[in-house]
Order: sequence, then structure tokens, then C-alpha cells
Amino acid sequence: MKLQRFAGNPILAPRPASSWENVCATNPGAWYDGNKVRLLYRGGPDTDQHPIFFGLAESADGFHFQRVSDEPVFGPSENGFDGGCVEDPRIIKFDGTYFVTYAARMFPPAAYWRKRFPLNAFNPPLPPEAPAAARDNLTRTGLAATRDFRAWHRLGPITPANVDDRDAIIFPEKVAGKFAMLHRPAAWGETPSIWLAFGPDLLHWPEEHLLAQPAFDWECKKIGGNAPPLKTEAGWLMLYHGVDAGHVYRVGAMLLDRDNPRKILGRTPRPILEPEADGERVGLVPNVVFPCGNVVIDGRLFVYYGGADRVCCVATCPLEELVEYTRAHPWKM
Repeated sequence: MKLQRFAGNPILAPRPASSWENVCATNPGAWYDGNKVRLLYRGGPDTDQHPIFFGLAESADGFHFQRVSDEPVFGPSENGFDGGCVEDPRIIKFDGTYFVTYAARMFPPAAYWRKRFPLNAFNPPLPPEAPAAARDNLTRTGLAATRDFRAWHRLGPITPANVDDRDAIIFPEKVAGKFAMLHRPAAWGETPSIWLAFGPDLLHWPEEHLLAQPAFDWECKKIGGNAPPLKTEAGWLMLYHGVDAGHVYRVGAMLLDRDNPRKILGRTPRPILEPEADGERVGLVPNVVFPCGNVVIDGRLFVYYGGADRVCCVATCPLEELVEYTRAHPWKM
């Protein structure tokens, strides 16, 4: 089974005249309120330092989007843990407030596609005793809250300061009375894998479980979560990405038990989305499809993804069809 690409992709692309998103507009998180789809997307400039921001776009049909502002709606802080960039938003909602997890660095990540500067090129001199996240400009995950995607409250980092940890995604409701979160700490285990954490609130995650490791050739290098899990009658449907030895990013799906998401009920042995279109094969990082958002409209799953770290795209399928396909591949490991 494969997701079906929208013929009008890309749905958002960089704007050459923009000072902050002239090289990429990509990796969108998504929310559907029953009337319109909002995309919170990652935008960056064509500069050596390459700070990264969030822009906002809206659509009445899920396919055709208009930006709501010429300026970013959220960006790096003045000099905090997310002072260099904010990336890859994932959106959930509790009690009328949207909570957004995002990958962050303390200093700008440099124009990585040029390979001219190392990741820590723009760090100030720091002593060896400084936390690794600051000294080596590693990724931490931040949490922000908003009611309208314009006024924001930064709630702080939710992953440790001594490990590169991204792809953090909070479940949209509590599980067995606890908040649940997927994340991908790079240095835990032999290969970067998906971990499942539980906590009493959205900032503290004391209970950790290894959920899934790479298992197939198309994901042998690393795996990580993609978009917030969707609760279905069969279980939590979770999209995830796999990276192979050639650094190609593809997308698969897992089905997790509704009451005990530590248990994987099904896992697709083959990707449901892989780089095929020009906008997915050619860009800042070639051969990448990377979703951060999924919504359901009239029974159809809309998957919003970045293509080659440069543009935003969408692909769809009947939700029940993907659930049944994933369930048809039980996971025994």
C-alpha cells in the first residue's frame, strides 16, 4: 500500500523575496478544527548561520494553502536553549490550548546543505564542563503553548541536555492516566530508535521504554516518530520514518495497543511513502520525505510532509485502509 500524492504538490515552497524563508518552507505540523487545516511549517533563510523559524498557513480543503503572514509566527528565543533554531513542529490540543513540541538548538545550525561549516561553527567558546547540548549544539526538544498560533508561551525543554534528542511527539490524550510521548534519543542503544515515555505532566517524563528499533533494510540506519498518533478502534496509528544506509528517508506505519502503547500490534514491512517526485529527490537534503502532521477529514488521512528539506507536500489515503494494512502485518518482536 502507498499513500497517494496530491497532484498539486508542493503545497508550500520557499519565497525568494523573503528574508527568513527564502531557502526552505518544509516539515509542516498540522491541525484540523473541522473547518480549516492549519500548517505550522519550518522556514529558513539562505545565510551561513541559517536560523530557523515557524510560519503559518491555512486551507479550507486541506490541499490549497495561503500564508497568514509575511513574518514568522514563532522563532528562536533571545538567548535560551532554543536561541538558534526551532524545527519540525508537532501539534496536539488539551482543553482549548495547542501544545507544540519542536526540535531546538541553542545556536544556529549553519547552512548544513553547503557543508561549509560544522554544526557548532557559530557557538561561542564554551568550557568542557558545559552541557553537551550547548557545547556541541545538539538538538533538544522544546514545548510551547498557544491558543491562536500567534501569542506563545515557551514552557521549556522536555529532553535532557546531554544527548541529541528529537522527534518528540506527545499523544493527543492521556493513556492509563498518564501523558505519553514518543522521542528519539540518538545515543541510547546501538542505533537511534523510538522510545516511549510516560509522565505526570507535559514537562517531566520519568518512565522510559524502548518501543521500536530498526528492523528492515529501508530503515537500517535509524528510525523516529513522525506525526502525533491517531486513536482508532484498532489502536494508535503512528507514522514513523526510517533511514537506510544511503541516507534515504522513507515513511512506514505502526499500530500500537490503545491501552498499552508499549505493545506494537502491527508494523508495515515496506514503506508507505518514499522519495519519488522531483521535490522529494532534489533539495537541501536529497531523497527525503518527512511528515510532522496528519489529520483526518471525512475518513481520509491527510499526511503533511517535507520534501528534501525544502518544500511542503501532502499525500492521502482512506484511514481505515491504512489501519487494516498495518494490522495485517502483526509484529512479534
